[in-house]
Amino acid sequence: MELYTKTCTEISRKITHNYSTSFTLGIRTLHKKLHDPIYSIYGFVRVADEIVDTFHGHNKTDLLTKFKADTYEALENKISTNPVLHAFQNVVHQYNIDYDLIEAFLKSMEMDLYHSTYDDGKYNEYIYGSAEVVGLMCLRVFCNGDNAEYDRLKAPAKHLGAAFQKVNFLRDMKSDYAERGRVYFPEVDFNFFCDKTKLKLEQEIEEDFKLAFEGIKQLPIEARFGVYVAYIYYQALLRKIKQVPASTIKDVRIRVPNKEKFALLLSSWFRFRLNVI
Repeated sequence: MELYTKTCTEISRKITHNYSTSFTLGIRTLHKKLHDPIYSIYGFVRVADEIVDTFHGHNKTDLLTKFKADTYEALENKISTNPVLHAFQNVVHQYNIDYDLIEAFLKSMEMDLYHSTYDDGKYNEYIYGSAEVVGLMCLRVFCNGDNAEYDRLKAPAKHLGAAFQKVNFLRDMKSDYAERGRVYFPEVDFNFFCDKTKLKLEQEIEEDFKLAFEGIKQLPIEARFGVYVAYIYYQALLRKIKQVPASTIKDVRIRVPNKEKFALLLSSWFRFRLNVI
């Protein structure tokens, strides 16, 4: 069983490497003991997201329904023949990740199947389920059983997850609309997206980042630098988005080149070592 679990975790690590250079970079800067559990969480999240986002030509509803049922079966039995779910359930039980976080995440994935536009209520529900709870799952790992520390850092972790997701919404606005017919921001018409609306969204994200940063500074030392690197990367991505007009966001996917990511990693390391974050 130990070999099987190790192999399943390696599959989630491979999924992370293939799908996200930014998250891979962030995970690698965590303490080594945190790598495998965070890879296992990301692998679970990534597969669910791919079902609703990219499995075109297949019955996404059936696939997600089966994935959800298999998830709960894996959690109940503490084993799964699905390697990603086996690695995930192992982390859930090891770190006492709350089942309601998993339920909220899977519900947000279901929302992607049925909603193309969002009002304030659905927007907040989606942000919570798709991003904030993922941050809380990771926080459970970082706090490693310290419930008081987890409760103290919950709010900043949610703000960080929300900031990341809202930046993603701006970055992926073109593909979300063109390929999936989605506009996540409430009362935003893609065809009439303007600089005034873009500025309002950017200010909302900046406030999330501000509140999140206070929590990053208080994270356990094993997790602090890795989360800080992810924070710095997304701050850089937001700066690039702020530098272009709304019309560009509708036509081009803004990104941070890999060379710049590594430069950010290096500068972040110096700031961290000098204790100036």
